[in-house]
Amino acid sequence: MNALARVPDLLAQHLLLALAALLLGLAIALPLAVFSARNRLVGRIALGFASLVQTIPSLALLALFYPILLSLSALVGGGIPALGFLPSLLALSLYALLPILRNGVTGLANIDPAVIEAADGVGMTATQKLRLVEAPLILPVLMAGIRTAAVWTIGAATLSTTVGQPSLGDLIFAGLQTQNWSLVLTGCIAAAALALAVDGLLGLAEHGIAKRKRGLIWGSLGTLLVVVALALVPALPAARGTVTIGAKGFSEQYILARLIGHRLEAAGYKVRYREGLGSAVAFSALASGDVDVYVDYSGTIWTNQMRRSDVPPRDAIVRGVADWARDRHKVTLLGSLGFENAYAFAMRGDDARKRGIASIADLAPVAGSLNLATDVEFLERPEWAAVRKAYGLSFKSAHPYQPTFMYRALASGTADVIPAFSSDGRIAADGLVVLADPKGAIPGYDAILLLAPGRADDLRFQAALKPLVGAIPVERMRQANYMVDRDSDKASPDQAARWLERGLAR
Repeated sequence: MNALARVPDLLAQHLLLALAALLLGLAIALPLAVFSARNRLVGRIALGFASLVQTIPSLALLALFYPILLSLSALVGGGIPALGFLPSLLALSLYALLPILRNGVTGLANIDPAVIEAADGVGMTATQKLRLVEAPLILPVLMAGIRTAAVWTIGAATLSTTVGQPSLGDLIFAGLQTQNWSLVLTGCIAAAALALAVDGLLGLAEHGIAKRKRGLIWGSLGTLLVVVALALVPALPAARGTVTIGAKGFSEQYILARLIGHRLEAAGYKVRYREGLGSAVAFSALASGDVDVYVDYSGTIWTNQMRRSDVPPRDAIVRGVADWARDRHKVTLLGSLGFENAYAFAMRGDDARKRGIASIADLAPVAGSLNLATDVEFLERPEWAAVRKAYGLSFKSAHPYQPTFMYRALASGTADVIPAFSSDGRIAADGLVVLADPKGAIPGYDAILLLAPGRADDLRFQAALKPLVGAIPVERMRQANYMVDRDSDKASPDQAARWLERGLAR
């Protein structure tokens, strides 16, 4: 039921994004198709570029626009949103180019030359010839390309979640992470139904064009416009006074985002969530003001953002992060939540005991015969480089997974070792052994509450969140995480957040 309740708003956001991208793609592709049909060199370049875009995975294309827009914003002194709608719009518009452009060029190239000669013979200008002769003749072919682009765009729009744009992908990504298959199915079915509905309406318009039935053309397009107008109501809330809460793509982050949201709503704020963000994207979004508040981890900022390789005590790392964030980015570290979520290498308990492995130092000599499973970003993080250097670790294989599936790989025997999260309830539930780090290669990872520059002087905002500081013991966080991650009797992140709030340390 919770999944169904979220569908209308997310469906509206998804539809608006996809159709906006399609319209922008049309605005670019149609004149480019005309120029390409008139000039072979332009045609080769344009079609080559559009084909090249198609070879880039849509997720990568979306991710690339974030740093590009962030750099442009810095260059012009700010004002360009690098998160959410704009990067998603630009990426998906490029993705929609190829079928429209290719069908447009093909249609123009295959017009009977006798028809063009007749138009020239009656003295038509180039503009008249395009509007009165060429356009009507290629319209059925062009519509086929538009339908293809629409379906592609609606499908790819689910990935916009990764850059902070709400879409039906929110349900899919959250469901995959928490193994809530009803969320996954709801998101997939809704996206598929939307694609089929839009394709069906465009198909009716295409049929009307072919049969010269204006009523069918305007009826189908009018229906689509009415649906878009209705979608605008829930999808475009007033931005003024709305707080954007960021979250990365794992269960604990979903829970903490909802916990923050509940407290801010109780204080009178409107809230929205930008979930599934990568570590670098989340902090950059906060520093630029695209996100107002989120929870990060001191070790992540220390190694990823500050590029520090030394490993001082936990409290020194927190102080160092607070000073750096304030001085370099005007970001406020409100405080630590009271628990640590550190990377901790873990093995199945029976396997670790059989091999006599209790620490990373014990692991190093036999790592060459073992398989490592990690979360999607660990292998590119400085922590992995530091651990590998300190202990000389070299595994037989190393494969990234979504965090939930990383644990599954370990439990099934596909992997022998994982970099687990110390606040994860599955460590105890699955009987895992956490390996000691005698050389102190892994820094502390205190959960810290970070505020955007625009909230530095918002005392009401800070007062609403202050009760969270130092109030969440790691045992309580593990329980909340396990409520979401366990195989049966699963709770939603919202339910886990409310349970966590009831037991806050005072």
